[in-house]
Amino acid sequence: MSPDAYCQQKALARGSSLYYALLFLPPARRRAVVALYAFCRELNDVVDTARDPQLAATKLAWWRTELGRLFAGTPQHPVTRALAAAVESCGLDAARLAQIIDGRAMDLSQTRYLDFAGLLRYCDSVASPLQVAAAGIFGHRDARTLEYAHALGTALQLTRILRDVGADARRNRIYLPLDALREHAVRAADLLNARHGEAFVAMMRAQSVRAHDYYDRALAALPANERRAQRPGLIMAAHGRTLLVELERDGFRVLDRRTALTPMRKLWLATRTWFDT
Repeated sequence: MSPDAYCQQKALARGSSLYYALLFLPPARRRAVVALYAFCRELNDVVDTARDPQLAATKLAWWRTELGRLFAGTPQHPVTRALAAAVESCGLDAARLAQIIDGRAMDLSQTRYLDFAGLLRYCDSVASPLQVAAAGIFGHRDARTLEYAHALGTALQLTRILRDVGADARRNRIYLPLDALREHAVRAADLLNARHGEAFVAMMRAQSVRAHDYYDRALAALPANERRAQRPGLIMAAHGRTLLVELERDGFRVLDRRTALTPMRKLWLATRTWFDT
């Protein structure tokens, strides 16, 4: 299996949001973004499937070493071999990819966040560098586009956190800020035991407002003359914000189920965003 085929299998499931976001992208840029997301998927798998935190830390350390080999021109893994083509052509930055590893490493040592500022630091490591790197692959000339990508990464991560509250709790992870739980009289035990109620819904609505704010910040920062180049990111934003609205309409029934957009709806959003931008 070629490196590109490996990345395709790893990161680009047919019907996924990423699949539709990249549907109209030229092949070379598409391969680069798929390799970037495959890199993140590898890191996610290290953290999410390993039962031994020390073993997971060792595996992340290996990825740090492999990142060094990538930028030295001697990658070994299929993902980094696929990424090698994008290092020079798309300006991938070693420090930015290392930030993503740092973010995943946080999950090995931290399962609670005291406040929103602490959660933002996590988003700044695990999510925003990914979107900034992707924006570079899509092509940009204006520094404000990186501000847009950073805010979009935060918005998408906050949306995923709201969607996955129940699944994360079953892994003993609570990303919702503890001060927000206290403000609404929601206990960590309520999340761990899937107790849905009015207080929980009120707390989730307050966090949803924060996510909407970051979508607004992202769209406001993107220069008009760069919108066409950044259409794949705008499709991700459309998917993320639509999912957020669905979570709200569903009353945030996220403790024992997973809300998702249908493939047909993702395709419709992607097509509309691409041709209307």
